[in-house]
Amino acid sequence: MSAPAAATSRPSAPALGTLRRIILFALLFTLVSLTASGVGGLLDRLFTASETIAFNDSSSLALWLALTLVGGPLGAVVFWASWRMLADPAERRATAWGIYVSAMYMTSLVTATSFGIGALASLAGGDSGSWKSSLAQALAWAGVWVWHRWILGHRGRGPEALAKVPLVLGTVLGLAIGLGAGTNALAVLFERALGTDGELAAVGVSWWRPGLGLMVWAAGGILIWWWHWVREGARGLHTKLAGVGLVAIGVAGSALLALGGAGVLLYVLLRLGLDRTDPVPAILEPAPEALAAALLGTLSWLYHARIARARPEPVPAAAQLAVSGIALAAAASGIGVVINAALATGTTRLGGTDATVLLLAGLSSLAIGGPLWWFAWRPTRPAEPHGRRIYLVLVFGISAVVALVTLLVIGFRLFEFMLGDAGGTGLLERVRAPLGLLVATGLVAGYHFALWRHDRAAAPAPAREQAPAIGEVLLVAGANARDLATAIAAHTGAVVTVLPRADGATPALEAVLPALEGLEAARVLLLAGPGERVEAIELDADTPR
Repeated sequence: MSAPAAATSRPSAPALGTLRRIILFALLFTLVSLTASGVGGLLDRLFTASETIAFNDSSSLALWLALTLVGGPLGAVVFWASWRMLADPAERRATAWGIYVSAMYMTSLVTATSFGIGALASLAGGDSGSWKSSLAQALAWAGVWVWHRWILGHRGRGPEALAKVPLVLGTVLGLAIGLGAGTNALAVLFERALGTDGELAAVGVSWWRPGLGLMVWAAGGILIWWWHWVREGARGLHTKLAGVGLVAIGVAGSALLALGGAGVLLYVLLRLGLDRTDPVPAILEPAPEALAAALLGTLSWLYHARIARARPEPVPAAAQLAVSGIALAAAASGIGVVINAALATGTTRLGGTDATVLLLAGLSSLAIGGPLWWFAWRPTRPAEPHGRRIYLVLVFGISAVVALVTLLVIGFRLFEFMLGDAGGTGLLERVRAPLGLLVATGLVAGYHFALWRHDRAAAPAPAREQAPAIGEVLLVAGANARDLATAIAAHTGAVVTVLPRADGATPALEAVLPALEGLEAARVLLLAGPGERVEAIELDADTPR
């Protein structure tokens, strides 16, 4: 009777192990965070002892001491228990361990960056009020980051699941900070050079100080990006998350920044040439930030687009479709605003300048988005398979939703006008903005729906899925073997089994894939390294594992 009972209890063991890991690592995350805050508070009291001693704030001191002297030892005990369990390879492969390391790595990096760069930026900008407190917290959290960076790369107990996630997220964080702060810093410089704030840069005036703090933020972001992208090797990752980060932030985010800046800059130039109803400084006011965004966004866009083109599919196609979608949104917005401006000519407005301003804004957006969309989408080229149908359905769905919402708005305005609650404005004045948006989104939805139906009709009848030329690849490689296995599986469709070597570097993916071209075998032994050695050996299907 005891044997069946024992057998029925076995299936619950994995669930209990997962629950144990979740509780243990959640407790460890909490204790480490509290201890870091306590150490930062104590360092703050140490750095500002001469400034705060007169206030006799004993309650905050008691809090920092409790977090440090109670939370610290408890955290050490929990970490020691976790570290002992990680000697088991199954514990290292657990997803909970990878989630904890990734979460604490990014939490400590974001916190240390915010406080540390903020302290340096305050000093550079001439604000010396709270930099000591920020520096204290930065030092405490930087220690946590260094500790978990060491854990991430530990050969015996580092996580195997999600081990590359912090590298991708760190790259995205650094790029976002660098582009954002760099754009604002260049905007301050261009603002002074153009005199849009009413005064030009002059010798003996600290005109540069407002932008110096932003330059510190930009330098910090670039350093974080370089550390993860170059030093830690995120540039060579071929995982799905790395591809998403490259396309979404590196290509699409940079393109959005560049196109937004270029559109505003063209709008300013058109107003200078065709509409001088406002003073020139008022017209030039958005120009510095737009110029900075266009320059930095274009540089980042070109760099990441070149990286994306060198990756295996579907990354290049995804990058191209992302740029096409952004350009399409800009062009459609321009069409909607132009229609709005055309309808505005039939209304009576004081001053008479609204229609001209709207028309120039719409033409700017259309002039920037239209040619780029044509170049990225290329309507005359043959259809390409990678992601095209998903893109068509996505664009049609978004356009249809926007069109439905604008229809509801138009209906609301129409009934509001009919019920006599017009507020002194005519019907055309009330519906021209949503009507322009409705026409633009209707055109986009109709075009992409027609393309989707055409591709569906022209698609060949579904055939039986052919087996891949290579059934299984036994990959013998050193560093980054799992990333290489993921890329080989995506390229060949084969099942990849990794046999890691204890030493030696792994050749680049571009040097490994050609060795598999033309092979047709049930099993292939692929030797990658040491050094630049790459050799593919066809095995007999009955070769024992």
